[in-house]
Amino acid sequence: MADIIACRICESALERVLVDLGTSPLSNALLTATDLLSPETHWPLRVFVCEKCLLVQLPAFEAPESIFDAHYAYFSSYSESWLRHAKMFAEAMTASLKLDARSLVVEVASNDGYLLRWFHEAGIPVLGIEPAANTAAAAQQLGIPTRVAFFGAELALELRSEGVRADLMIANNVLAHVPNLHDFAEGFRLLLRPQGVATFEFPHLLQLMQQTQFDTIYHEHYSYLSLHVVERVFREHGLTVNDVDEISTHGGSLRVYASPDQSGCVSSERVDMVRAREEEAGLTRLEGYTGFASRVYAVKAELLGFLLEAKRDGRRVVGYGAPAKGSTLLNFAGIRSDLLPYTVDRSPHKQGRFLPGVRIPIHAPERILEDRPDVVLILPWNLKDEVAEQMKAVRDWGGRFAVPIPRLTFL
Repeated sequence: MADIIACRICESALERVLVDLGTSPLSNALLTATDLLSPETHWPLRVFVCEKCLLVQLPAFEAPESIFDAHYAYFSSYSESWLRHAKMFAEAMTASLKLDARSLVVEVASNDGYLLRWFHEAGIPVLGIEPAANTAAAAQQLGIPTRVAFFGAELALELRSEGVRADLMIANNVLAHVPNLHDFAEGFRLLLRPQGVATFEFPHLLQLMQQTQFDTIYHEHYSYLSLHVVERVFREHGLTVNDVDEISTHGGSLRVYASPDQSGCVSSERVDMVRAREEEAGLTRLEGYTGFASRVYAVKAELLGFLLEAKRDGRRVVGYGAPAKGSTLLNFAGIRSDLLPYTVDRSPHKQGRFLPGVRIPIHAPERILEDRPDVVLILPWNLKDEVAEQMKAVRDWGGRFAVPIPRLTFL
């Protein structure tokens, strides 16, 4: 690693630290029992804000090829609320763009086909692009054509040479995972038809800051995005942001709609409204990024204090979920199996494994029903309502649910 770390958008030297979360392993690198006999690599989880372009970012200590490999553990289809979200989006875009059998929908980071399946079932041609071979295989089993590759300008040119041009391109929760934002945006410019539309969903930096959502910071997320920054990148690659939705997923996200400049689209009033809210919150000036770290440390202290008190009082607290955000939270707070003996997860791909760093075991949800703990700490707090409904039997024995973000709260 060089002494000077450069911004991935404007190449300015990164010197202003937003928050330092210590060190952490890759958040989705779940461990097997055999892995417990070996050491793990931890990288600094030190977040910078560029003083010139205001991109909040982590240095890329690990290449995407080492993260999104054939053992990648995240499968989108195990969240019922996320599937509903995807289906509603597919239906809305099909209607608004009048998509049919002559159209083509391309999704970048298509995972296990959780979204493209809805277009596919409606008879609309689709193409998934997914670097993780195991999740791509799950999509292919649904009959969804999937290219196992990372997306960028080179792949876009290759696909274009094969006659591929997209009417709709989708990138949900991938923009933050891209180390080279310029190359990624250029790929969309190249692959979209002149009147095509691209949509990007990403956790909104405004919510991260205001709701102290520091656990969404992990090495798989290279950038933390505002509309202000995204518009800057897209402008450099001939893309105009013409609309935006503020949606509730992942604790508060933006869905940005962009089209090639030659389409003639202009920005809606909703774009102006989000711009104004970001400016009011201070995201368009450097001084707006002060004070975040102190709020983060307060969340850590409150959670640790609760777990230590519960331990002293003989109350049992266990976790629900094994998301990447849970790994960040537990590693940063130094919470291990003495304070949280295990967590559970619906995904069979995670059961029987261990959270990285803290090495807390992951069981099936039935374990909670057998053990009847006093408190269930919901690590994927963005799904708290879904989890509380699925596990409502916890209340039968007087158990309670808790979420750690934006502060410790009992449901």
